[in-house]
Amino acid sequence: MHHLDLRRLILLLTIATTLLTFANSFHASYQTLHRQLIAQTLEANRAYAAKLAHSTDAFLKAAQQQLAYSAALLPERLGQTERLDAEVARLKAQTGTFNGVFVVGADGRVQAAAPWGVGLVGSVLQAEGARRALAAREPLISTPYVGLRGHLLVFLSQPIFAPDGRYLGYVGGAIHLGQSDGSLQALLGNHYYQDGSQLYVVDGNRHLLHHQEPSRIGEIVTGNPAVEAVLQGEEGSRRVLDGTGIDMLAGYAPVAGTGWGVVAQRPSAATLAALDGLMLEILLAALPFFIPMLAALWWLSKLIVRPLRQLAITARHWEFASAREQIRRVRAWYFEAEQLKLAMLDGLALLHGKLGRLNQENLTDPLTGLTNRRGLQLALERWQAQRRSFAVIAVDIDHFKQVNDSYGHDIGDRVLQHVSRLLGSVSRSSDLVCRGGGEEFTLLLPETSLEGALQVAERLRGLISHAPSPTGSFVTVSAGVAHWPGSAASVEAVLRLADEALYRAKRGGRNRAVMAGQTEVGSEDVPVG
Repeated sequence: MHHLDLRRLILLLTIATTLLTFANSFHASYQTLHRQLIAQTLEANRAYAAKLAHSTDAFLKAAQQQLAYSAALLPERLGQTERLDAEVARLKAQTGTFNGVFVVGADGRVQAAAPWGVGLVGSVLQAEGARRALAAREPLISTPYVGLRGHLLVFLSQPIFAPDGRYLGYVGGAIHLGQSDGSLQALLGNHYYQDGSQLYVVDGNRHLLHHQEPSRIGEIVTGNPAVEAVLQGEEGSRRVLDGTGIDMLAGYAPVAGTGWGVVAQRPSAATLAALDGLMLEILLAALPFFIPMLAALWWLSKLIVRPLRQLAITARHWEFASAREQIRRVRAWYFEAEQLKLAMLDGLALLHGKLGRLNQENLTDPLTGLTNRRGLQLALERWQAQRRSFAVIAVDIDHFKQVNDSYGHDIGDRVLQHVSRLLGSVSRSSDLVCRGGGEEFTLLLPETSLEGALQVAERLRGLISHAPSPTGSFVTVSAGVAHWPGSAASVEAVLRLADEALYRAKRGGRNRAVMAGQTEVGSEDVPVG
């Protein structure tokens, strides 16, 4: 099989690193601009919504002040038809705020109206706003409702009181919503954006009071987080999906004193439309500098790789005794190559030393033939470096001291060998069975879940408890089960958890298996001495 030599690999790595660095910088620039555009649009929409909310609030307060001024003049004019007609005409024409103005007596009958006076004077207004104004006897801005002539409107009223405090009625004004002749429509303006931007006003019941699509006036808005937030009195901005699933950048602000909310939103796609073109310009501007830089890196890589190639060739067979001298003869002409050469020499010495320690005699328990504690530690280090998950089963022979005391150490050694053989019989070829010392054993089960290891421990426990031992009777074992990295982040902690689970099994009556972090499970089908 053909492999890339070190020279070509270093060159490819250099070029790939350069390209990745450039791509990362390009991506970071894109993300930064993306976030800035989103943040700027959100803030602009919030500020715009706040401005219109403030303007709407000021508009309604000014309208209330006009009515309050008129209410102060009217007590002495009630019953004087000409003077009342003149006052409502003045209110209607003064600022163009109201589409209709009414003076209503305490009995609910219209005493003057503009511009529909002839048809309404003497009648009782049945509209929702009129009824509420009569009942409230205080300054009032009604919730939007559909009037008698089919307009969606809001009704503002101001009570009229005699000098002695008697309630005489009210003066009120109707403001049409969503109509071309509406003063509020003129204040908010028309927003026929071509990019899908929207400006709308909702009342406390989520009805649209203003929208650039007149057909949507009165529609109930649901499922919009911006609307929900603004109706809770919040001012801010957020990214939302509108009713059609379009990603929108919405700013919102409440209208003080009315329970209304103003929302200004723009499609995210419209905000980001110019970003792709801008990034293309950045890319084209960077190319004249990038291409010469690649050429320079190519040339420098060839110079740097020369001693590295020599090291690679001489180190190909570094397991031989001559490898150390061959590496020593490599001429490294710059600091990094020299350090790599020294590191390889040190690594070779370390490897040979470790190979000397990893012989069979040093890794094997002489009595049982199982891996000893040193072999266990090396396996754990290797698996941890490989991020190879594994389960641990800590096993201890129950009442082993009594075996030695009753039958002697020779029989005790044969019991250890007997248990070792049974441990091996339930193990896979990939598992590691170790004797930690005395009557303690450890099983390492790679790629095995905590529950799977518990099943193995239970099978082992049952097998040993039913197999006649060299004592002529049965022996039992207790087991603790843990998992790395499931039970703990460090290997040492997992081994400790397995031991703690083993101790819980002992305390729970022996001849059982306990999983780390859980109460003991198992059985006592064989009496424990």
